[in-house]
Amino acid sequence: MQPAGQTLHTTDTVWSATVVEHHRLRHDVAVVRLECDDAMVPFAPGQYVDVTVPQHPRLPRRLSPALPPSLDGKLEFHVRTVPGGWVSGSIVTATRPGDVWTIGAPQGGNLHVDDSGRIVIMVAGGTGLAPLRALILDVARRPDPPQTFLFVGGRTPRDLYAADMLILLAETLPWLTVVPVVESVDDPGIPDEWYDRIVAHVGDPGLHPDELLEGSLDEVVTSYGAFGDHQVLVCGSAAMVRATLHTLVETGTPAENVRCDPY
Repeated sequence: MQPAGQTLHTTDTVWSATVVEHHRLRHDVAVVRLECDDAMVPFAPGQYVDVTVPQHPRLPRRLSPALPPSLDGKLEFHVRTVPGGWVSGSIVTATRPGDVWTIGAPQGGNLHVDDSGRIVIMVAGGTGLAPLRALILDVARRPDPPQTFLFVGGRTPRDLYAADMLILLAETLPWLTVVPVVESVDDPGIPDEWYDRIVAHVGDPGLHPDELLEGSLDEVVTSYGAFGDHQVLVCGSAAMVRATLHTLVETGTPAENVRCDPY
């Protein structure tokens, strides 16, 4: 893996931020937006922070901002519940505007896009999309962004919780190609009141089945061949990252071309 592009070491420093919006997108996914109370958190796009929430003040949870740094101190996090996850479950189901979060010092830095101009391959599993989205928005500020391919995966189309946002990004940024991947194109048929609410208000926010590639994320990505002269960024669950790294290297992508953080 690539060495870290930027790592901050002020590990004793914390910031506070107040929740201003909480959007439940699925029964197990929420987007939370906050504003820093005083000083801005000095993170770089692609880094992660440990956050503590009032529901579980002694249990920090590692999250990656989904927006690049801004002068107004806005933060956004995408959170999915995990089995047995007290903190993630509380963030998704119990977070309310006005809650004050504590934000730890930024960490990591492997997930970055350098200025070499090489093609960028991004591989996002689930809410691993968040830091890659921050990087895409940051790269969009450059005068000559590199050609970027974003593979975003889920078990079914419903798991692609940010499909509408990805469609808009791809339409707005000519150098960005979004490749949605699902393990099955069939709807699971399991009731999800939050998804149903969105459909009732704005229609189906998902992608047409013809726009989806079916298969495991690592196999679909590597079906395009080895990425011998590319920047490859991988983010998702620990199991997804391990599987993707293994398949990338096994199919000829040099390990030094691949960047990820230790989730």
